[in-house]
Amino acid sequence: MKTMNEMKRRIVMKKTTKMLATSLLVAVGLAACGSNSSSSTNAANRLTMTTFGELTTLDSADYDDVPSSDMMGQIFEGLYRVAANNKVELGMAAQEPKVSEDGLVYTFTLRDAKWSDGSAVKAQDFVFTYRKLVNPQEGHVAQSADVFKNAKKIRSGELPVEELGVKALDDKTLEITLENPAPYLPKLLTGSRFLPQSEAVAQKLGDQYGSNVSNVVVNGPFKLEGWTGSELTWKLVKNADYWDASNVALNEVTVNVSKEVATSVQLFDSKQVQYTTISDQFVDQYKSQPTFHAQPKATMGYMSFNTLKPTTANQHFRRAIAMAYDKQALTNNVLKDGSIPSTGLIPKSFATNEATGKDFVDESGDFLKFDVQEAQKEWELAKKELGVSEATVTLLTSDTGTSKLVGEYLQAQIQKNLPGVTFKLQPVPLKNRLELQRASDFDIFYGTWAPDYQDPLNFLEQYITGGGINFAKYSNPEYDKAVDAVKSTYATQPENRWNQMLAAEKIIMNDAVVAPIYQASQSYLLAENVKG
Repeated sequence: MKTMNEMKRRIVMKKTTKMLATSLLVAVGLAACGSNSSSSTNAANRLTMTTFGELTTLDSADYDDVPSSDMMGQIFEGLYRVAANNKVELGMAAQEPKVSEDGLVYTFTLRDAKWSDGSAVKAQDFVFTYRKLVNPQEGHVAQSADVFKNAKKIRSGELPVEELGVKALDDKTLEITLENPAPYLPKLLTGSRFLPQSEAVAQKLGDQYGSNVSNVVVNGPFKLEGWTGSELTWKLVKNADYWDASNVALNEVTVNVSKEVATSVQLFDSKQVQYTTISDQFVDQYKSQPTFHAQPKATMGYMSFNTLKPTTANQHFRRAIAMAYDKQALTNNVLKDGSIPSTGLIPKSFATNEATGKDFVDESGDFLKFDVQEAQKEWELAKKELGVSEATVTLLTSDTGTSKLVGEYLQAQIQKNLPGVTFKLQPVPLKNRLELQRASDFDIFYGTWAPDYQDPLNFLEQYITGGGINFAKYSNPEYDKAVDAVKSTYATQPENRWNQMLAAEKIIMNDAVVAPIYQASQSYLLAENVKG
């Protein structure tokens, strides 16, 4: 995805073609076909792939993980979608919206489209979905929806959801009123949060909506079959009622959860799957093979600290941890997949300053780079403030092979470079990790996050008070004010907006509530006769 039209940059992201998740997006695409000869035929247009994590939900308002977001991107479609050429194009919107002169009111006309139960996709479905995103009674509000008029006040309980700036003028006409002009709105609306839900179905099912394939209806290129809430295998089946079905060449995709890279490679070599991601020693083993591919991503690997716990609430302790591990050695010797070290919140090659031509990361500089001496100085300050001589903390990770490798590396580095710190590991299934994060039942967690749209704001807004992935419970009025200015005061002032985003990143990196580790690249194996 790309950010505002005036900012020219390119990056491969998790939903680039709206076809398949975890980088098969680019490798295959909506027009993909082909198979590995032992398991299917070209005529059948079937594919089998692996993914690294289990599904947790099909509710677009209630996910916190990449695997669920990726799958929802294949079975739902919003007003806009992301095309194979990395540009935003119309999805459920039949034509470009009419925009008021002040840039605040967008009027969309919906195309003729159906839900998988045969009912029509209506403007009221979008109103219902967008209200759900900001309704505090839902328990999982999305601050990215603050672009809509009154959204922030509704999230805080000051106004009822009916006051949100989204209206259905009739079944086919949707009017969106913004709090401030937002030139990035089309990119924002490609995000998984803004995928529509059938109002009739979601209201009927209540909390059970999205808990399995029987409790959801879809409007995207595929239907999802075989997931009752816990399976590690499911299928994406072509949706014949999708408005653009003629451009969806794949008839069926079987998705298998494979948490260990060695297992995934065995499945590929035995021709049981046609696509799988690889890392560590398998990159060296396969990089000379024609089936090997690699691509950069905007996904960030990071640690986040629970600010409700005494030890991890200490800024000096967080800064000590964040500078105590060699990121270059991790990416070169452990991941080995093209990932690069990260010292900030925003990915490299994600945003470019139109005025200077410089990358956002180059202008922001290094924040939390590997520096044992500085890390130990921060640890000494932390010990004084906490009144301790040692500390024990636990790192929560998912139980995938790569997550466990990263956790073990961090453990070894931190315990070596910060004498007195005991760094324990707690690997659990992804769904359980997310539950523990939501319950604030952790010291530190390691995870990855991929943006919904290509603008630094999408990363920055996550950590405002009550932000989307702000499981740290971080709250800094200065930071909140800085991010709000990006959305409001400087929304139509590109240079000032850019500088304000740089300032906001500096605040949160100084507070070190997020400890950046790496920016992901994805290495994968793709059967030679799969063509995109």
